[in-house]
Amino acid sequence: MINHQQVLDVLKTVQDPFLHKNLLETHALKEITIEEGHVQLMIALSRPDRVKQMQTQVEISAKLKEQGAEAVRIRFTVLSKEEIQRLGGFPEKMPTLLSPNAKTEFIAVASGKGGVGKSTVSVNLAFGLARQGKKVGLLDADIYGFSVPDMMGIENRPSVKNERILPVERFGVKVISMGFFVKDNSPVIWRGPMLGKMLNNFFNDVYWGDLDYLVLDLPPGTGDVAMDIHSKLPHSKEIIVTTPHPTAAFVAARAGAMAIHTQHEILGVIENMAYYKSRKTGEVEYVFGKGGGDKLSGLLHTDVLGRIPLAQPQPQKDVFAPGVYFNDDPIALVYNDIAQKVIEKCE
Repeated sequence: MINHQQVLDVLKTVQDPFLHKNLLETHALKEITIEEGHVQLMIALSRPDRVKQMQTQVEISAKLKEQGAEAVRIRFTVLSKEEIQRLGGFPEKMPTLLSPNAKTEFIAVASGKGGVGKSTVSVNLAFGLARQGKKVGLLDADIYGFSVPDMMGIENRPSVKNERILPVERFGVKVISMGFFVKDNSPVIWRGPMLGKMLNNFFNDVYWGDLDYLVLDLPPGTGDVAMDIHSKLPHSKEIIVTTPHPTAAFVAARAGAMAIHTQHEILGVIENMAYYKSRKTGEVEYVFGKGGGDKLSGLLHTDVLGRIPLAQPQPQKDVFAPGVYFNDDPIALVYNDIAQKVIEKCE
């Protein structure tokens, strides 16, 4: 049979959803009756929010029944202004990336089509910026085709503190991806409004801290997600990724046109898979042809920031990150050079 002390012990494990203190600290328990295992409570929360009341009721009821309660009935009231003031008031909201005073530069990495290595570029651009001493975040905004966690070898998941999601940090870069919130690589079957809500969560409910740059790996093309991000980030700058093939450059021009249409600044073009260089002989082959990057930069009136060869990152001993070019890899130097150009253009 449950007793009074057990009820208090349970309330000690339940937080007021707005004050972030447990219900004993807030003196939330206003009335209590226990008769033959039936528990009746009056609980005072700091705000009259029906959704939070329901969540709190479900949590308390479940925990009391685990302790032996036969039935639980909870009524809610609201703490007085004086009580809230004595408790130190409501905690200030932590700033978000979209706060008016935020100084983070948004760099969106886009492409006209899939398969051009946009995510590889996003990941390694983020590391290139970090190697220049910048504080960098990476947002895998490719909701349907998320790949960043796997490329970076991330196995753990974000934690939550004060109702804010803390990004996973890997090699000095803070990362958030849809892949963290999907079980067993399941497909994401969502429509526009749900995608927009998830993007809002990524910007407003994630505590990124003080970032110099947030690199966004956009989905390919000009669909709902890409358009949503363009509307949410009016001051973002954009990099367009293409391969040397003329058709790829032609398709990539659409992504650039959308950036221009939404008044975003295009920082430049990156030509990925520009050539293949044999590590044994040093011979260079232009597997996908030549000229795509130059053609695209001409169409968009911008610069070619860099040409990245077709290669796999060199494996690292005791480190699993199959998509990352580390310092001892020659291609990392190419990304360092691109990162330096990006910094110069932004600053």
